[in-house]
Amino acid sequence: MARHPSRGSVKTRLASEIGAEAAWRLYDAFVRDLADRLKALEFPLTWAFWPPDAPFQTLVPGTRCVPQVGGDLGERLEHAVGVCFDVVQAPVIIIGVDSPHLDLARVREAAEALGAGVDVVLGPALDGGYYLIGLRVPSAVVFRGITWGSSSVLAETLSRARGAGLRTQLLEPTFDVDDADGLRALRAVLEAGEVELPRTRVALAEAPRAR
Repeated sequence: MARHPSRGSVKTRLASEIGAEAAWRLYDAFVRDLADRLKALEFPLTWAFWPPDAPFQTLVPGTRCVPQVGGDLGERLEHAVGVCFDVVQAPVIIIGVDSPHLDLARVREAAEALGAGVDVVLGPALDGGYYLIGLRVPSAVVFRGITWGSSSVLAETLSRARGAGLRTQLLEPTFDVDDADGLRALRAVLEAGEVELPRTRVALAEAPRAR
């Protein structure tokens, strides 16, 4: 799931701290670096992008891209999952671009859990949301009635899944890059050499320090 990088429309919270230009360049780097990293996975990949008329395909040539459809994030997630299940009769895993440093071992772990019979896998984000959700079969209940953008997204999703009798599993938590704290955490990960994000490293070096 991704937005098409454009000034003023991505990373708005971060933009208030480092400026719209720097935030846009960072998000653009996130998309391109993540696209390169995902090539290491053995799974078929689909990018679901927003807004629907954006030229997102130019960022990830040769990769299947579909527009997101729906009024809120829940509807767009539900639609994207449905599109993927229509193409492959296999579990579907969704990640976003807000955690470009994501350890790909977590994606493989989610795939293994779903293959073993877990219904819903969630990767908790430190802000109360999630950086990954995996579904063994279509389960619209996990996307409906959620307070999107709040610190209770993970808890609400878990509650709905368990209330529907779905078997759940949690992965290791990590951070999203939505604000100055996330940006500092990302700098620390890159400085420690934990992941290679070449475009992101350049964009970070050129970005002003968050206030």
